[in-house]
Amino acid sequence: MNEVKLLFRKDLWVLKNNILLILRNPARLIPYAGLIGYFFFIYTMRMKDRAKKLDNSIPEMDVNGLPEVDFATQNIVGGITVLALGFLLYQLFRATKRNVSFFTMADVNLLFTGPVKPQNILLYYMGRSILPSLGGSIIFLIYGGSQMAGSFELSLGNILFILLGFALFFFILSPIRFLIYTLHTKYDILEKIKTLITVLAVLLAIMILIPGLTAEKFWQGMFSWVASPWFDLFPFVGWSRGMMGYLVHQNLILAFAFLGLYILSYYLIVRLVIQFAGYYYEDVLEATKSNEVQRDKVKGKRENSEATYSLNTKKQLALPDFGVGAKAFYWRNYVHASRQDFHPLFGVYSLIIAGLGIVFAILSNFDWFSHKVLNGYVLVILGFYFLAGIGRASVGDLKKPYFFLIPATWTSKFWNVIKLDIVQILLFAVVMIVPSVLIAGLHILVIPVFILGILVSYMIGLCINLIPQISLEESWDRKLIKPAMMIGIFLFGIIPALVLGILVFVFTRQFVWMLLTVTIGMSFVAGILIHVALDVLSRLEFKEEN
Repeated sequence: MNEVKLLFRKDLWVLKNNILLILRNPARLIPYAGLIGYFFFIYTMRMKDRAKKLDNSIPEMDVNGLPEVDFATQNIVGGITVLALGFLLYQLFRATKRNVSFFTMADVNLLFTGPVKPQNILLYYMGRSILPSLGGSIIFLIYGGSQMAGSFELSLGNILFILLGFALFFFILSPIRFLIYTLHTKYDILEKIKTLITVLAVLLAIMILIPGLTAEKFWQGMFSWVASPWFDLFPFVGWSRGMMGYLVHQNLILAFAFLGLYILSYYLIVRLVIQFAGYYYEDVLEATKSNEVQRDKVKGKRENSEATYSLNTKKQLALPDFGVGAKAFYWRNYVHASRQDFHPLFGVYSLIIAGLGIVFAILSNFDWFSHKVLNGYVLVILGFYFLAGIGRASVGDLKKPYFFLIPATWTSKFWNVIKLDIVQILLFAVVMIVPSVLIAGLHILVIPVFILGILVSYMIGLCINLIPQISLEESWDRKLIKPAMMIGIFLFGIIPALVLGILVFVFTRQFVWMLLTVTIGMSFVAGILIHVALDVLSRLEFKEEN
């Protein structure tokens, strides 16, 4: 117990120092104040709307006198459940490849050499890992809760079970991954775990295919099993859904039952970890060091290794003459892409994502899917490339000495850094959208609008990541300003464009005009951000890192 108190005191001192660091510059609290202000503003507006919408409407009945199925709600619940299941299976699969670490290198260097039992260190840090999950859950509730206030009452019980359902799902994954990797290294059960994951994936696919094929239309039945109440019994995903569903069913006993299942599961995992983990230092050191390397790459402190995720690092290349000057950046990215995939311009992932779009278009012709599924997939792709822009890993190159020494304009350098990405995106967009539009019989204007929209989405995400990273030296400033930028861009740029697009869709009932409206609105946002990024880049000075 004294050892746990010592670890707790250490964390309290860290928390105190961080608070003092923030108090030295109170301006860092402005983004959080803005976030809280946004929550109360939206919450107040939603509550006014809720007061106007409250009525005693009776559900619509079918010819047999039974309530009609709300397919929209069913597919939303089922789709989110499938995404959560996919994330769960992915995390389980990752557990067979590498261990999860609850530590930093500072923890490893200071704690592992101290007079503290390794089991106590592991259990304390494993339990403490719920704090990031709770933080993410609170952010989710601040945004999502304010949006739901117009339809649901945000009572103390509703808020509590939403927080717990969201946080416990992400929290329990790390202990599970740690236990799986421990069992794998001790008993070599890799193949058995992979077989189990494959079986679960096949069963999930069957649970979507069978009700979809037996329904009048595939999209009407595809999530009827996954979205049904009995699926709440599925471990972790169903339990969290059941807890968060307290917002609707208001069954306190059921919600506490799912919470009890989580507590029992965590207790069993902890017992198994204590029994099988033993002296886990070597595995944790490896995972912790790997995490530290990845963080340094994101910060631009180390070169990105061409070996990461590459298919063949020793591949013999016969590349054309790219020229001199800023084109060296394009050459560098081209070489890395050539080793990373079977072709530098169009790889495996692009082929899979484009193929899915074409499959949706074909199935819509056979009346398995409505065009709404393909339209939704197009919007998901735009969001995916927005996230891809945020995750652009090589922005750290913009602070490297060679970026300053190459004799070319700032605009030329920046263009050549992202040129390969732009070419890859254009090729992917054309390969996916042209056959999809022609097969599904969509409006021909969807082709150029989608191509422009995907470029705009990528550039917005890239600039959101680029501007604070290259203009700010302090990591705390970057952590605070980037969320503030994203909130501002969403509030005053992306969300207004989406709302305007939805209004256009309501009046015209045409997806193409909605997509065009959203793309035009986001183009203005992208133009402003690109201008700011180039201005910040032109003022950048090289500073030698210690």
